[in-house]
Amino acid sequence: MRNSFRHVLIFLMIFVLWQTGSVALKSPILPSPVAVLCNLKKIFFSKIAIHAALSLYRIALGLVVSVLTGSTLGLLMGFYAPVDRFLSPIVYFTYPIPKIALLPIIMILLGIGEVSKITIIFIITVFQIIITVRDSVKNIPKEMFYSLKSLGANDATIFKEVVLPATMPELLTAVRLSTGTAISILFFTENFGTTHGMGYFIMDSWMRVNYIDMYSGILVLGGIGLLLFFAVDLLEIIFCRWKNL
Repeated sequence: MRNSFRHVLIFLMIFVLWQTGSVALKSPILPSPVAVLCNLKKIFFSKIAIHAALSLYRIALGLVVSVLTGSTLGLLMGFYAPVDRFLSPIVYFTYPIPKIALLPIIMILLGIGEVSKITIIFIITVFQIIITVRDSVKNIPKEMFYSLKSLGANDATIFKEVVLPATMPELLTAVRLSTGTAISILFFTENFGTTHGMGYFIMDSWMRVNYIDMYSGILVLGGIGLLLFFAVDLLEIIFCRWKNL
């Protein structure tokens, strides 16, 4: 209840600051929040809904593939030293490379459709998940593994009962960070080779000097991010119940 009140208070403060700036500026460059919300209500289903749905699809699919791949590799690297010794140099070499510079190459290889956009989201977010999960596994005391193995537990049991619960909070933290990154990257990629998506809608509105549509699109993009963050919070409630005990 207290958190909900805090969230409402923060949104009210943003609303007041936005309204104050709009009144002070007196320019169509910064329309009032009331005008933007009314415009959003009017154009959402006719203009924005298809763009929002495609952006949400691209982000969600990219993140799901990234989480599945990154968590699997991270668990293997953290649990098995030979795998870590083999993959760590590859990860350390490729992680610092600015992945957005690979966008032209990815588009040449995969085309300008959905696959290239989802692929660039995957490439940019997967390394953070790999490293976070690997380090989380390595932080589990080795004595715990030795004790369980001496009691007859196999690797599958240790993974299920110890490793996965111990790494889940850090994994979800990495997913939160990756979500923000994915939205930023998606905005960029949706301005190439497509006429659908929130990135395209926002930039197209800006090019047409339709600032009220542009701000409406920005609000929707923020709403997509909020929805994804709430989804991660829900996963934390489901899979990390022990944190609240």
